[in-house]
Amino acid sequence: MTTTTTRPGGLGALLHRTPGPAAAASNAGLNWLRAGVLGANDGIVSVAATVVGVAGAAASTSTIALAGGAALVAGALSMASGEYVSVSSQRDAERVAAASGRPINDVDHDFTNPWHAALASMLAFTAGALIPLLVVLAPWTTAARVPATFGAVLLALVLTGWTSSRFTGASHARSVLRNVLGGSLAMAVTYGVGVLVGTAL
Repeated sequence: MTTTTTRPGGLGALLHRTPGPAAAASNAGLNWLRAGVLGANDGIVSVAATVVGVAGAAASTSTIALAGGAALVAGALSMASGEYVSVSSQRDAERVAAASGRPINDVDHDFTNPWHAALASMLAFTAGALIPLLVVLAPWTTAARVPATFGAVLLALVLTGWTSSRFTGASHARSVLRNVLGGSLAMAVTYGVGVLVGTAL
């Protein structure tokens, strides 16, 4: 007599797994995690870079809000469409490999879902983008607006880096460091460009 056990699938499998490189996660769960983490990071960094750059040019609050809102909407839709196209191609490759008896990474039924990836990426991007947008629009003084946004973004990047490493088993320090360095560089460059443009104008 054989017995079977059920395991939570998709994202639930990731949330119930023991952290570490040896723990197995479903293909669908990794699909959600990858799209979600990438979407959140992209939302945080791209919108933060946009609003900090515009703020560097000494723009008005309404101009910063318009630029940040446009970056949020455009970025969320771009991430969703990009994930859908990318994951659709991956799913096609998985199906062909499984049909030929050579499944990719032993996946012959739990194919990646492009709609899941698109939705996760869009929602995560929006959630991440709201952090710098809401912070920069808070009633700060002009001098405090950019530093406050920098601080909030760095904290958010620490959190997303730690979350990613928590479920993948990668080094916490490495994941957090690359998130923080990448986001800091993007904000510093766009802020510098904004200051130069503002000075020229």
